[in-house]
Amino acid sequence: MKMNKLIFPLMIALATMLATTGCKKGINKVTPLPGANQTGITDPNNQNTLPPGNQMDLGPGPGMSSGPGTLATSGSWDPANTVQDRAALAAYTVHFAYDSAAVLSKEESKLVIVSESLKSDPNVKLLIEGHCDERGTEEYNRSLGERRALAAREALANAGISADRVATRSYGEDRAADPGHTPAAWSKNRRDEFVLLHPK
Repeated sequence: MKMNKLIFPLMIALATMLATTGCKKGINKVTPLPGANQTGITDPNNQNTLPPGNQMDLGPGPGMSSGPGTLATSGSWDPANTVQDRAALAAYTVHFAYDSAAVLSKEESKLVIVSESLKSDPNVKLLIEGHCDERGTEEYNRSLGERRALAAREALANAGISADRVATRSYGEDRAADPGHTPAAWSKNRRDEFVLLHPK
């Protein structure tokens, strides 16, 4: 009888602990809702924590949907009718800070080179592919990748490149430059890649 009195509270404590912690696999991913009272986004190493209210609006950018590699263009041209040159601007990939779509000042010189390349040949167009690291939900990363691509397009527009010459596409976390699960790998994956598009 004494044993039953001891086991019962232990079973309740164990059940309570399992119910509150649940089974966690991998990284805790948070999807803040626009306008909701948010608790912040934290990376698994408790670095780069954003306090409530500092998250960017999760609304989709122009032409966005939830599918991978969604294409958004300002004009009526179709990138499928062009020849892609990925090598030309590969050295000028722009990288971003954690959970940010703001172009870093140290990356601005790369955008200057991209804009000069477009100015030198008015017949080429540009595809900007936005990417994220693996932290965050798929939907959040897709939206963040699009905002990163749009930030680069806006910077190019400020440099005199017509937005009609630039298409954007977000791959979210789907196409990692580095498959690792470390801060060094994540920093490589937070990026915009630039693809020159030549007329066929």
